[in-house]
Amino acid sequence: RRGKEFLDRMPRLEYRRSSVEKEGAYMMDTMGANLRDLLAELHERGQEHDARQQRHDDKLRNLEPETAALISVLVRSSGRRRLLEIGTSNGYSTIWLAWAAGASGGRMTSVEVDPGRQGMADENLGRAGLRDVVDLELGDATKVVGDLAGPFDLVFFDADRVSAPAQLELLVPKLAPDVMVLADNVISHPEEVAGYLEALAGLPGFDRLVVPVGKGLSIAYRGTTAG
Repeated sequence: RRGKEFLDRMPRLEYRRSSVEKEGAYMMDTMGANLRDLLAELHERGQEHDARQQRHDDKLRNLEPETAALISVLVRSSGRRRLLEIGTSNGYSTIWLAWAAGASGGRMTSVEVDPGRQGMADENLGRAGLRDVVDLELGDATKVVGDLAGPFDLVFFDADRVSAPAQLELLVPKLAPDVMVLADNVISHPEEVAGYLEALAGLPGFDRLVVPVGKGLSIAYRGTTAG
């Protein structure tokens, strides 16, 4: 209930998926054909893998393609150059982010707790030609982010939703003045994400909204004039 109350108070943008998007046109025309094919392959394989798993923790839980495309547009259009992703999985979303960051000459750090998944991400980033753009960190995200230097101008939470508030608290002094903070699954898992949204609401100077794309994307932005 607490999660629903937070979502009810958050401004939302109306989103309707068009027939074109249903056919997969979320892929960027500016991407090379090989990269588009790789992302389509990883998404399909991820769905097939997850359908075979009984336990939630055994699933790859890849980002929805339309959400990944939206985040990529946000990164590219605002020239984000120092990105942090919490929850690498097999690297599907990491490839989207790394490609977008590379357009501005930026790079990113991605944190994953499972060595097997990180190994898959390492291989897939290599296949995408983006391995040199990404620093892969292995370990518990709360411990890892405490040791990171920053500053980051975009943070994307896509892992354990319950521990996200503690990670956000550790990251606050490591955020650039002009920064975006994003989180997935805010509509699909409102109870689990409630603590994160509450912590986010307590940060001064941020504009916040939830976009009903994919499983629900929380977008928070603080500009350099925020005060």
